[in-house]
Amino acid sequence: MDTGTAILLVGLVVVALLAVALFFLFSRLRGVEGARANSAELFAQVEADSVRLRSAAQAEADDVRSAARREAEELRAKAAAEAAEAKSRAAAEAEKARERADEASAELREQRTDLDRREQRLTEREERVTADTESLEARLREVEAQAAALATRTAELEALEAERRAVLERTANLTAEQAKAELVAAVEDDAKRAAVVRVRDIEKEANENGQARAREIITLAIQRLASEQTAESVVSVLHLPGDEMKGRIIGREGRNIRAFEQVTGVNLIIDDTPEAVLLSCFDPVRREVARLTLEELVLDGRIHPHRIEEQYEKSKAEVEALCVRAGEDALVEMGITDMHPDLVALLGRLRYRTSYGQNVLKHLIESAHLAGMMAGELGLDIKLNKRCALLHDIGKALTHEVDGSHALIGAEIARRYGENDDVVHAIEAHHNEVELRTVEAVLTQAADAISGGRPGARRESLEAYVKRLERLEEISMSHDGVEKVFAMQAGREVRVMVLPDVVDDIQAQVLARDIAKQVEEELTYPGQIRITVVRESRSTEFAR
Repeated sequence: MDTGTAILLVGLVVVALLAVALFFLFSRLRGVEGARANSAELFAQVEADSVRLRSAAQAEADDVRSAARREAEELRAKAAAEAAEAKSRAAAEAEKARERADEASAELREQRTDLDRREQRLTEREERVTADTESLEARLREVEAQAAALATRTAELEALEAERRAVLERTANLTAEQAKAELVAAVEDDAKRAAVVRVRDIEKEANENGQARAREIITLAIQRLASEQTAESVVSVLHLPGDEMKGRIIGREGRNIRAFEQVTGVNLIIDDTPEAVLLSCFDPVRREVARLTLEELVLDGRIHPHRIEEQYEKSKAEVEALCVRAGEDALVEMGITDMHPDLVALLGRLRYRTSYGQNVLKHLIESAHLAGMMAGELGLDIKLNKRCALLHDIGKALTHEVDGSHALIGAEIARRYGENDDVVHAIEAHHNEVELRTVEAVLTQAADAISGGRPGARRESLEAYVKRLERLEEISMSHDGVEKVFAMQAGREVRVMVLPDVVDDIQAQVLARDIAKQVEEELTYPGQIRITVVRESRSTEFAR
């Protein structure tokens, strides 16, 4: 019996007790008979209620038991389903494990097969090497046997020659001198025949190598004539109002010309040319600053070291402004308006830079026009391609200051000043130092090749000359205590300015010897190069 049934029975008992109590109370009040009748009715009603309550309790108990059985069945079904699912998952995992094991076994078998093939190839190669070695040894033995047979044959021929000479002497009644003369004649005939054969071989070799020799002769002639072109590229001529101005430029005991060359880093050549002086320097920007400085000094008439320094700073600022203007003009010509000012200034500096004899700024403008035309024909962004081609050699503006390829330097500069990724990639990839990934990079490379490859655009000798002078300055600047370095006299003299508080007189001599030794080891040049180390101390006080 469960708890609910017990509660119902207890309730029935309580109800029956209450009914009995009511019956006795009612019998006392109404009488014994009435009480009996009422008690009978009450008993009947109580009995009916108890029967009804028992049936209700039984029905409710049946419902609870059926609900419990249904819940138990559902739990058993759910547990069976979960067990089946777990069993299926375990089977799937086992199947995957078997598949992985099969794959590993197949891979292992493939590796073993590959190793077997490699081992077989190595074995075959070893067999071939062994066979080749045996063949070579057999060939060597044959050669040795042939050499021995040849030595034997030579000895036999010498014996026959001696016998022939003896027979000749006996049959011709010749003396030893006569026989010697006849032998000399025979040797001369043999030598003449050999000479004819040799001449024929030489002629054949000359015909075969004639083109290469002709190119070499032409290049030597070009090299001898390169000095005129070099003079045009590295020398500026400044006309003077009169020859008396040359003396003022030189100054007392040459102090003015020394100060000018030290400040500007440009070699000032004063010769017998009437009313003209020459400015020589491989750096075109530096040479232009020196030209403007000297021009203003000549117009002003006051020439002394302090005035030279003042005018040099003014001319330097003027050239920088001209560089900015040149960069802006190039952007206007290309129709480009949004570019960083520092990038515009670097672009303008290329106005004074040449590459293989070709002006770099003009080369960039020409390349930009070509890239824009090709982009227009292909239906691409014309402005973007012009921008890529215009900036592809921007790194050459800093190749004197930063080590590395001008393509990678230019890409880093463009990235620093916020240029588009396509522009940066076109700059760094135009010499194939980075793999080409965009159409703009391909068109930039093509435009560069077209502009630089046209006949007469570039000359190799000037670039090699400039690189040698740059290397001279780099070698000198690599030493401690060096402040400035100027390569002068077409690279035949290097002037090294040192810090007087770092380098003393003895160290200056040692520095000159070390630089000369390093130049001898690293560079190839005609003649000799003079290394001059200048150590200058200045003391300044103010009188008040």
